[in-house]
Amino acid sequence: MTSASGSASGAASASGPGPKEERLARVALTRILEPGDEVGGRWLRETGAVEVVRRLTEGEERLDGVTPARWEGLRARAGKARPERDLAVARDAGVRFVCPGEAEWPVQLDDLGDARPVGLWVRGRPSLRIWALRSVAVVGARACTEYGAHMAADLGAGLAERGWVVVSGGAYGVDGAAHRGALGAGGATVAVLACGVDRAYPRGHAELIKRIAEQGLVVGELPPGDHPTPSRFILRNRVIAALTRGSVVVEAAYRSGALATARSAQELGRFTMGVPGPATSGLSAGVHELLRGDGVLVTDAAEVVELVGDMGELAPERRGPVVPRDLLAPDAARVLAALPARGSASVREVALGAGTVADEAIGRLYELRSLGFVERHGDGWQLTRQAIVSVFPKGGGS
Repeated sequence: MTSASGSASGAASASGPGPKEERLARVALTRILEPGDEVGGRWLRETGAVEVVRRLTEGEERLDGVTPARWEGLRARAGKARPERDLAVARDAGVRFVCPGEAEWPVQLDDLGDARPVGLWVRGRPSLRIWALRSVAVVGARACTEYGAHMAADLGAGLAERGWVVVSGGAYGVDGAAHRGALGAGGATVAVLACGVDRAYPRGHAELIKRIAEQGLVVGELPPGDHPTPSRFILRNRVIAALTRGSVVVEAAYRSGALATARSAQELGRFTMGVPGPATSGLSAGVHELLRGDGVLVTDAAEVVELVGDMGELAPERRGPVVPRDLLAPDAARVLAALPARGSASVREVALGAGTVADEAIGRLYELRSLGFVERHGDGWQLTRQAIVSVFPKGGGS
């Protein structure tokens, strides 16, 4: 069985490693380095993947930035790395490996600097780079309420219907609801996993992950068969934040991985949004704290798109229903408001209440009568039933 050294660095030509060798070395490094390892990222930037693998596998002088114990731990991992085998397993599972610099690589991930992924394992047919250009993250609590699940699904469906890709973590709760909302609308969704993309985690989402792979994309930093850990979940969130134009948090307690995604988005200069919940809900406490800071309050997909979309993608103006009195000219509205809720008033009393003269009041009263707002009884004028409902919607007043 070929070692990581023999496969990743031994094939390099005398003029230096080529794209194939660099790619194979990066495959090996997905087994050696943990996601988000900034020291390893610096090594890659300064020396290249092939040289890093060679130094680790051939017992060369230790690279700087790690303790001797840590170096030996990485060397032990390097000795077990089999990049060709990982690529073969990936091919059998319909998974491909995408490297920085390749056509499918989303360049916005480069904003992570040395914490940029070594590469990404991708399952699904669409181009990750193209999809990421118009994507939004929807994240939140695993143990969400019915309200949280409803809002996440509604956002997922609304964004998908508007041609946006919904990105989330494939977890229970808000993540799953957002994915299902997008899938149900026949739209695009991406699950970024904290494990190998050839396995389903959580297991209860096996069918959902399968549907996402068939209709969208499943993405991860870890090689086939690798398992999640608590730290990998947190580090996965930086990829979600960097991949998308903005992140929406739907329900999150003070200590929540979803807030880690929001913080990463803010650090990267991405839009950060939150869906408000009840003031008494602990599951919305983190969202409300986000909104007290630099987060933007959103309540539906249209408001999200207004923030992250192109110029002119505006949410509709929010207002209550238009009632007949809203259409009146200001002078007529003042005369209408001068009439009492019960009983009648003389022209003089109406004119006094409207701040006008009697002749003007009479003209407006006849106008209002033609519109069905008032009626005349002898020398007095009073509101019709229609007008009472319009002016006093709760049934009148004193």
